Amino acid sequence: MAGLDDVFGDLFSSVDAVMLFGPSGSYYERFATIDDVDVIVVGTENDLGADVFVELPLEFDEVGERISFGLEGGLEQGVIEGGDELVCATSVFDDEIDTVSRVRASADDRTGVYDLFAKSRAEPEVIKAVVELAIELGKKGQKGKPVGALFIVGDAGKVMNKSRPLSYNPFEKSHVHVGDPIVNVMLKEFSRLDGAFVISDAGKLVSAYRYLEPSAEGVDIPKGLGARHMAGGAITRDTNAIAVVLSESDGLVRAFKAGELILEVDPEAY
Repeated sequence: MAGLDDVFGDLFSSVDAVMLFGPSGSYYERFATIDDVDVIVVGTENDLGADVFVELPLEFDEVGERISFGLEGGLEQGVIEGGDELVCATSVFDDEIDTVSRVRASADDRTGVYDLFAKSRAEPEVIKAVVELAIELGKKGQKGKPVGALFIVGDAGKVMNKSRPLSYNPFEKSHVHVGDPIVNVMLKEFSRLDGAFVISDAGKLVSAYRYLEPSAEGVDIPKGLGARHMAGGAITRDTNAIAVVLSESDGLVRAFKAGELILEVDPEAY
């Protein structure tokens, strides 16, 4: 009669590395003594002092997102390569690791989203809230019609110095933050008007209706994208902000950093 090793043996055979997502110290030690496989710890902090560590910028409840970010982070840091066979061990039902899956790393996993969250000045939770807001707006539009929007996140002081108001700033004396459901309703309503939203590193709504004034010289954006994308790309070249742009014409959400397009998401496929 077949045993568990006969059934699950192929899951662990010929793997290049094991990725442990948020392991306990005792769990990690059990793998650290294995000589013939690399062990990679993935988590928000390297509390275990692991030799190979990939930072997970956010706590992801959805296991698929957690593993996808771990893979992209490993590719970004060069600790895994496209084509590597990996065993990913993570928790689903409890705080302890209880689920194992085998995946193949692909160079196509480098979407830019890891760089956006892990290596930006703004807090990852703030960036995630803005990206999800843009995606939701892209799905629903404004009263059933497509809408465009521009969110500038982080380095708000410099962004304000490189822009000017188009209208009264409804957030001038407020202390509201992106991610609050009531605030998100307001942002969706304001998005139909011209200008960019400026959001601080910590998520405070600094301003709406800002006209961005950086020079577009040297900013390379894909053909067919207009002034909103050009302004977003240019401001991220001149500051440490990122720009999240919802295109009114094709409905895609794009993110710019350091003057370059690093992420493109179809809201309908998200």
